[in-house]
Amino acid sequence: MALKATVYKAELTISDMDRGYYATHHLTLARHPSETDERMMLRLAAFARHASETLEFGRGLSDEEDPALWQKTLTDDIELWIDLGQPDEKRVRQACQRAAEVWIYTYGNRVADTWWKKIEGQVCRFDNLHVIEIGMDTFAELGQLAERTMRLNATLQDGELWLASDTQSVQVVAATIK
Repeated sequence: MALKATVYKAELTISDMDRGYYATHHLTLARHPSETDERMMLRLAAFARHASETLEFGRGLSDEEDPALWQKTLTDDIELWIDLGQPDEKRVRQACQRAAEVWIYTYGNRVADTWWKKIEGQVCRFDNLHVIEIGMDTFAELGQLAERTMRLNATLQDGELWLASDTQSVQVVAATIK
């Protein structure tokens, strides 16, 4: 018998002073059985950083063709493709060819460094590719915010993202690789 996804609900209030974007999103996150709380919360943090009315979660781990998040135009063109982890070079290339902008949020310190060194030569030519590394301390702190029903505030200012619940806040420390 296959395990089912665990459903999480989040009310995410975003104050993005860098982009002038202020909104509250009522989100449903399906956490795949193989996904950790930390990775799910990184998806939520990525949503906060790129939030718009048309940004949506992909099928992610359930469907290898979909990214973690994406934003499409009314004509079904992909404006924004967001992946997490260490996607293979072929997937990164295809994403860069299909989408106007591609963001990859990687984590795992040495694993992320090894992954990037392996594919950098093949993908560095894509001007629409952005690679961000999330430190393992931040990754662990994000996991502590996970609850089945969440009310979170996201504040973005001067390129920094803070996620806060009623009991704790996490500065999402991110280093730009590309």
